[in-house]
Amino acid sequence: MARLRVLLPLPLAGAYDYRVPAGMAVPPPGSFVQVPLSGRDTLGVVWDGEADPDLPERRLRDIAAVFDTPPMTDSLRRFVEWVAAYTLSPPGAVLRMAMSAPAALDPPAAKAGWRLTETGLRAKRGQSNARFTENRRRVLDTLDEGEVRGATSLAVAAGVSAGVVRGMAESGLLEPALLPRAEEFPAPDLSRPGPELGAEQAEVAAQLRAAAATRQFGVTLLTGVTGSGKTEVYLEAVAECLAQGRQALVLLPEIALSTQWLERFARRFGAEPALWHSELGGRRRRDTWRAVAEGRVSVLVGARSALFLPFPDLGLIVVDEEHETSFKQEEGVIYNARDMAVVRARLSQAACVLVSATPSLETLTNAEQGRYAAAHLPVRHGGASLPSVEVIDQRVTPPERGRFLSPPLVAAIRDTVATGQQAMLFLNRRGYAPLTLCRACGHRMRCPNCTAWLVEHRLQRRLQCHHCGHAEPIPPTCPECAAENSLTPLGPGVERVQEEAAELFPDLRRLVMASDTIPGPAAAAEAARAIEAREVDLIIGTQIVAKGWHFPHLTLVGVVDADLGLAGGDLRAAERTVQLLHQVAGRAGRAEAPGRVLLQSWSPEHPVMQALVSGDLDGFMAAEAAQRRPGHWPPFGRLAALVVSAEDEREADRVARDLGLSAPRGEGVEVLGPAPAPLALLRGRHRRRLLLKCRREVAVQPILREWLSRVAVPASVKIQVDVDPVGFL
Repeated sequence: MARLRVLLPLPLAGAYDYRVPAGMAVPPPGSFVQVPLSGRDTLGVVWDGEADPDLPERRLRDIAAVFDTPPMTDSLRRFVEWVAAYTLSPPGAVLRMAMSAPAALDPPAAKAGWRLTETGLRAKRGQSNARFTENRRRVLDTLDEGEVRGATSLAVAAGVSAGVVRGMAESGLLEPALLPRAEEFPAPDLSRPGPELGAEQAEVAAQLRAAAATRQFGVTLLTGVTGSGKTEVYLEAVAECLAQGRQALVLLPEIALSTQWLERFARRFGAEPALWHSELGGRRRRDTWRAVAEGRVSVLVGARSALFLPFPDLGLIVVDEEHETSFKQEEGVIYNARDMAVVRARLSQAACVLVSATPSLETLTNAEQGRYAAAHLPVRHGGASLPSVEVIDQRVTPPERGRFLSPPLVAAIRDTVATGQQAMLFLNRRGYAPLTLCRACGHRMRCPNCTAWLVEHRLQRRLQCHHCGHAEPIPPTCPECAAENSLTPLGPGVERVQEEAAELFPDLRRLVMASDTIPGPAAAAEAARAIEAREVDLIIGTQIVAKGWHFPHLTLVGVVDADLGLAGGDLRAAERTVQLLHQVAGRAGRAEAPGRVLLQSWSPEHPVMQALVSGDLDGFMAAEAAQRRPGHWPPFGRLAALVVSAEDEREADRVARDLGLSAPRGEGVEVLGPAPAPLALLRGRHRRRLLLKCRREVAVQPILREWLSRVAVPASVKIQVDVDPVGFL
């Protein structure tokens, strides 16, 4: 009897062997199957390779069933293996991401409806001597010959009750029939003309179209100033991909908030794309997964997990805002969707387009070294000019005591709104205040589960940890010294900026845009509508306002704390701050009226502030590269982090010490640590970090595997491997 390898979507090291029972056709690789495991049935995928011929027959179990679903493609199976090997994750854990809608393996149940019988058709044509009530006549007039409608739909369309429909069935005028499957994912209309492109846009669009038409792997970095029309240009590549009969995938960092992007796509193609993100309900997720597998979805826009969907013929992957750190998954299988998108494109013989106004240094270096093609849009679309950027030196003009907005910024907001334009205040910090302490004894309110201060959310009257979710009411007395009414909030969050703005500008219509107030697509759509309709004068937002919004009447952006991202020892702190603030600044002056950006800073001389004022981002990135190259820091070297965690601090210390003592040594290899992580306690687990640093040409995975094999790790201790880390908490 035939034996097959089946990979299960569980954190297991590899595939298990199963037997094909008599009478069952041998399912090909990629087939979705049901198999027994430890006394219960589970799902799996028939994997490549030969089963172990020496495994005793008595240890084999039969495949229970084969699903009537398109098999997982060879390219997706290779992708699962590649991601597992690169991230040092169990292949089954990666497979689980590719089987994220198990209900989709069962074909959708056929639904029954009603159609006219021969008797009904004769009655409809007036060829019957029978007399019909007005209600029955309306049903006959509503149904076309051969048409099938559901009972409710038919009754509503004819303006009758469901009882009339049932009575006509009993009289032989209607008969049951299966409803045709609704077209849930309409195909984009390629005959619709796209927007009128400028000469430079048309040239870049032609380059991207050519890349999509080759049906071969290649990566193009598309850069351009904010508002230069990068989206419209890469949508031309999407159109070419569809003309080739292939599927396109667009990855966005905040898909649940990308209302305006979806509207732009619908204007271009006359239909919305399929969506894939965490806000989808179970039924929609099942239907979308199945439609993708069957090739009924031509364009899908999604979050990073969309990379693992079962596209049968993927021809183009676009990664918009490729520099965004939200493309990095930090839990479970740790991977960077930007980098894995390039791999998925290579395995699918597809084109890949990385898009950003502020590309990461890694991507820029790949383009400079010829690994990626490059295309650039140097000017804003429609003749709009880039905003002017100024730094407000808070050492010279500080805010009033107890406030956070400086006099020049307050005056600029008043002047802007007086002319009928809109203004924005940006602060990348949620809540009311990042720290609460006791004036009497100095006690600081901290999370019991994490090395983090509790953030005050005054509207909800609670203190909350943004790492583990712990929340507690604001106590009336200090937990340490019992002093009454002594707890004081320190520092601003967007709620506190909103409070100050309400005092300074009581007549302005204000809107706070943060993850607490814009929880999903519906709220984002309403916020965008209100701003475009000029129902808002002042927008106060966190980083979600930095990504892709187009507000034509917004001409002033004020950054409350431009120095915020520069603190700490993060390798990419300056790069990220430049990217974020440049993106925020790009929201201003996107139409006829010129834009202005004011950065409140205590360090106006910092290279980040100077780069933003001068607009010389290329020079800034070149200086960043020059600083990293001598020490072989990314992108000129490789990093991999090991994070040891345990509920028992002594166990975490012991395993981290053993890893440090057995650390690899050699030319071009260096290990830093062990040391307590900046978040030394997270969700109740004590954490220690080690960092492997290698030259660019050194493969880190073999080193990591050999290193980890030397140390005995108890079940109570977890070691998390992060290849190419982007964060160091």
